[in-house]
Amino acid sequence: MMSILHISDTHGLHRQLTDLPAADVLVHSGDISNSGTEVEVLDFINWLIELPYKHKIFVCGNHDCCLWDAEDIEDLPEEIHFLQDRSVTIDGVLFAGIGYNHPAEKINPLADVVITHEPPTMIMDYSSGTHWGNIKIKNRVQEIKPKFHMFGHAHDSYGVKKIETTTFSNAALLNDKNELINKPRLLKLRLTIWEVRQ
Repeated sequence: MMSILHISDTHGLHRQLTDLPAADVLVHSGDISNSGTEVEVLDFINWLIELPYKHKIFVCGNHDCCLWDAEDIEDLPEEIHFLQDRSVTIDGVLFAGIGYNHPAEKINPLADVVITHEPPTMIMDYSSGTHWGNIKIKNRVQEIKPKFHMFGHAHDSYGVKKIETTTFSNAALLNDKNELINKPRLLKLRLTIWEVRQ
């Protein structure tokens, strides 16, 4: 059994997250910072290093502008995976991620878990009176049919929804008033049966 803790859109408030539940893998689907500065990103990475999870995965969001064009981040510990248009296999589960506004075609077609910042169009993508979803991401996810698609970006659409064989998870922790109100989401994999636990 693999447990995955999904968080997103912490906007520099990551150190306010205390007593996080245990999990095998921590996934952050972008907007780790507020202004996109290297100082903010370094503080986030140092926080990740301090966390006890065996594997930690993140992608960049629209606020993380200093990472938009990064191909990699030097000297990351081996348990931290920056999935900027790349994938990693952990205990037989293939996690694939893309950076904000990067081509959806770069998502590994064999992915079990897809991680993006943007939501797919019309799936938990509504916030501040606008649908923020990305149609190319939606089309790619529908083509790949992963077990999970994890994202954030649309703060007011925090939630989880299963459509056919894919479970969609929007784990934006802040609301549109930038208040840290939502809880991290724990997802569990037991062989081929995926179950969601709030």
